[in-house]
Amino acid sequence: MSKVKHVYACRECGGSAPKWAGQCGDCGEWNTLTEVIITSQTSRFENYTGSSDASVVSLAAVPVTDQLRTISGLTELDRVLGGGLVAGSIILIGGDPGIGKSTVLLQSLSYLSQSHKVLYVTGEESLQQVKLRAQRLGLENLAINLVTETNIETIIAVAQQEQPSFMVLDSIQTMYTAQIQSAPGSITQLREATALLVRFAKQTGTTIFLVGHVTKDGMIAGPKVLEHMVDTVLYFEGDTDGRFRMLRAVKNRFGAVNELGIFAMTDKGLKEVNNPSAIFLSRSEVPVCGSVVMVTWEGSRPMLVEIQALVDESHLGNPRRVTVGLDQNRLALILAVLHRHAGVISYNQDIFVNVVGGVKVSETGIDLAAALAVVSSLKNKPLPNNLVVFGEIGLSGEIRPVQSGQDRLKEAVKLGFTQAIVSKANAPKKEIPGLQVIAVHKLSEALQII
Repeated sequence: MSKVKHVYACRECGGSAPKWAGQCGDCGEWNTLTEVIITSQTSRFENYTGSSDASVVSLAAVPVTDQLRTISGLTELDRVLGGGLVAGSIILIGGDPGIGKSTVLLQSLSYLSQSHKVLYVTGEESLQQVKLRAQRLGLENLAINLVTETNIETIIAVAQQEQPSFMVLDSIQTMYTAQIQSAPGSITQLREATALLVRFAKQTGTTIFLVGHVTKDGMIAGPKVLEHMVDTVLYFEGDTDGRFRMLRAVKNRFGAVNELGIFAMTDKGLKEVNNPSAIFLSRSEVPVCGSVVMVTWEGSRPMLVEIQALVDESHLGNPRRVTVGLDQNRLALILAVLHRHAGVISYNQDIFVNVVGGVKVSETGIDLAAALAVVSSLKNKPLPNNLVVFGEIGLSGEIRPVQSGQDRLKEAVKLGFTQAIVSKANAPKKEIPGLQVIAVHKLSEALQII
């Protein structure tokens, strides 16, 4: 009979302690220790990566085979994954309830089922509910095998019998292993259940999707070690009452993590948005004060988004600074530079800055666009509709270059823009037909057009 040990595990970092304490000794968080029961079965930790050979091998002697990727059927999903699905990989996808996690995976399985054996394991819905979703998406006649189960040992036994190439588990928080006595969704259950699935995937070459719940802060529920164990971590972003969904990778062992996939939610499921710039630029034909277009860089492609600013007289002791889609601290930095090096006074104004379409821009290339939008609204002078800008603002008032400036300008020309304000270092060496490039070195030079 296996021995049972009581420990206290941290909900935030997964660390353990022999007795309860108000503060976790590993991460410093308060009131995060919960009691868990661990059985001393050493077999749970054997053969984790699919090989029991512990002999030492030199790096040069390791045989290398091409990692052939399988197309998922969704171009935007393949873009975020780095080109497709890798055999034996574990992909964890999280997002708010109703954002489209189960929908996008069911659509992908529908394409994969045409040439591969697939298995959809649901622990939250009945088979009838999955069938209703498939009917709504027009996928009810495809060869997708379904099973409702939450016990990991049973799921692995079914998978060993069916031998699917691709498998979806919806969701990992509902799964449990009989080797642990704690409730499903607890830290120990999540860690051990994921470990069994990772071992199975590496041994058999099965690609597994794990759907993960998120906390109210937007992070995947469970210990952080859960994200370390899997190969890829994806996040679905967007408002559940909005149309567009953004898919990002925060971890990817087989590709870059800076790619962005964009989908549009329709009554027939998620549709791919191959040209997001054309959608996010549904602007008024008449120039509007406080509006300017910038060219941001997402992964391997440029994307044009509209930046809007509203500046209004404040009647509060502390004027408001509200941002949507960009860092609020970045706006504070831009306003300080505008005051110090351009003489733009805004300490008595409420300032609101928004990136249209729900896009989040984290790169510093948004600085110049935000500054011009704020000054345009403050002076009540609109900017030309055919103008695009991008550039980083330094603390001394200089305009710094950003990456892939030439590709950004070419994308602007494709969408009909004829003017661009950029840093001198981003100015093209050869003239771009149909585009007038204004290269500036100081922020004050860029503000002269307003």
